[in-house]
Amino acid sequence: MNFFEYQDQARKQSRWLILVFIVAVLAVVAAIDLILLLVLGEPAVPGQEWQPLSNLSFSNNLPLLAGGGIVTVLTIGMASLYKSIKLQAGGGQVARELGGTLLESDPGDPLRRRLRNVVEEIAIASGVPVPEIYVLEQEGGINAFAAGYSPSDAAIAVTRGTLENLNRDELQGVIAHEFSHILNGDMRINIRLMGALFGILLLALIGRRVLIHTRHVGSSRDKSGVAILLIAMGIMAVGYIGQFFGRWIKAAISRQREYLADASAVQFTRNPEGISGALKKIAVVSNGSFMDADTEEISHMLFGDGRKMNLFSTHPPLDRRIRRIEPNFTNSDLDRLRAKMVKEQLKSAKDREEQAARAATKAERKEEGGGGADWADPSRWIDQIGQPHMERILMAAALTATISENVRQAAQSAEWAPEVLFYTLLDSNQEIREQQLLLIAQRMGSDSEAQVSALLSGSGVAEPAQRLPLLELAFTALKRRPPELVSRVLECVKELVQLDGRIDVFEFLLAKVITQHLWESQNPENARMSGSLQLSACQNEAARVLAVLAIHGHDELKEADAAFEAGWGVLRMPGMTAMPAIENWVSTLDADLPKLDRLRATEKQKLVSALIATVAFDRLTVPAELELLRVICSLIHVPLPMLVSGESA
Repeated sequence: MNFFEYQDQARKQSRWLILVFIVAVLAVVAAIDLILLLVLGEPAVPGQEWQPLSNLSFSNNLPLLAGGGIVTVLTIGMASLYKSIKLQAGGGQVARELGGTLLESDPGDPLRRRLRNVVEEIAIASGVPVPEIYVLEQEGGINAFAAGYSPSDAAIAVTRGTLENLNRDELQGVIAHEFSHILNGDMRINIRLMGALFGILLLALIGRRVLIHTRHVGSSRDKSGVAILLIAMGIMAVGYIGQFFGRWIKAAISRQREYLADASAVQFTRNPEGISGALKKIAVVSNGSFMDADTEEISHMLFGDGRKMNLFSTHPPLDRRIRRIEPNFTNSDLDRLRAKMVKEQLKSAKDREEQAARAATKAERKEEGGGGADWADPSRWIDQIGQPHMERILMAAALTATISENVRQAAQSAEWAPEVLFYTLLDSNQEIREQQLLLIAQRMGSDSEAQVSALLSGSGVAEPAQRLPLLELAFTALKRRPPELVSRVLECVKELVQLDGRIDVFEFLLAKVITQHLWESQNPENARMSGSLQLSACQNEAARVLAVLAIHGHDELKEADAAFEAGWGVLRMPGMTAMPAIENWVSTLDADLPKLDRLRATEKQKLVSALIATVAFDRLTVPAELELLRVICSLIHVPLPMLVSGESA
């Protein structure tokens, strides 16, 4: 199953979730009405004493039943709405509610620095913004989760036990597992599930509170007091029944997706021992994956079970997860690992850094060798969307290693992230660059201009290959700034782009992608990864976008025509005999990409295959082509893995 099939399945599961939630609410309403009827119901004959349910009159008790149903629905609905609105603050809100601490831009601790490096490498390799990173400092178990509605507002949180007990390969496997949830639409389902089920779970809390405040009536002969006590007990019972069904719903959705995320982690890292090693350590360490915080609401989001439960656990049994990765696994393997962990300590920080350096060197050599990418086969790239292979992660590690430390720290800092965006736009022409610095000073102030100048003097003009990773690094910090400042930053970016009278591909990418990501981070519930349109309804838009891509990859019109035909041939739609003329490629993309973003996931797969075929026509890529391909895919919510110019078949 590829990225587009995951997205299509996630969309169907969202509809199924709505239906199941409605059924669960109706069941709870029926149970509440039954309790009210038994406790407060009027008999069929006025003046008759309480009788079994068969002797109660439903018509006499209709106002009671209707009132109970309305109050129950309103309570559940308002509670779920409140929770859903609260969760619109983004994935970071979930991490903070559990006591998560936002990871500093330059953590001094080597374990936390390693975590940041791993997250950034996988994000850059996947083609998505770097998510916020949180550490649950009070939790000694091995666990992690990803939360949010879309990659733009995503957050990844890991426990302190994860950092202290896992080596780099195992940590990479866990983070790759969480990125699978980010990329394949699981996060959106999970956070909606969290909001929807809160209303049902609230009934148990209400019943418990009423019981506490009315326990003194247990010995009272006051009939009304006894009735209140019975109703409270009934509501609490119904609440726990709702909790039971909530766990069943979460288990039904979560278990299969945990298997899929484990498999994706193996494809990410090309190292089954990483993810399986993390699962084995959960099985052998004293506190496993268990957490002290109340994980009832987020149990379906976690890497491992957050509490000890077997019935309707949101996760498959550990041994089954491990055997899916290592078919020859036996329980004796855990005994050997347990003995080994007693004798060994975690590797030193120096060893970890040397390991990362060796990986970066290996990636550089691979890049110098051309990568051997088969651009002639679009399906090879389709399979890597949402789960890029290990060589992409190594490329990302090598590329981020070329970014100077002062620039990287500035990108990770909320204080200086805007200046990193300005820095990536600085022109190689000194005269234009001086005008840009003057504009920054006028629009953002002398401190901002001084910081950009410091980055420039310390590292020179950013290399073309570094600009996209810097954008992805800086986004996480930038979205934490006040909205009014972000608006000023975007206006300044727009003026910097237009200063020299022309817009190149990266400038277009920066302005469009950062605007989209920031809007989605502030309006996460409204972000959509796919829609319901068919390609047949977007034929002209698809043709124009393919034409823009073909023109940027070839100087000669004849070659551009041939590249367009190669891409259009993948779509196999009639009615287009020649490449459409493009007068202004910027306005064309501005007009056509929003409609293409509303394609259903499987239709987007066809479009992306056509885009790749257009780029692959001459089996040689140039930076402008790759940047444009990535920005087109990003703006239609398809995270294209990291690509390298010059890759050929």
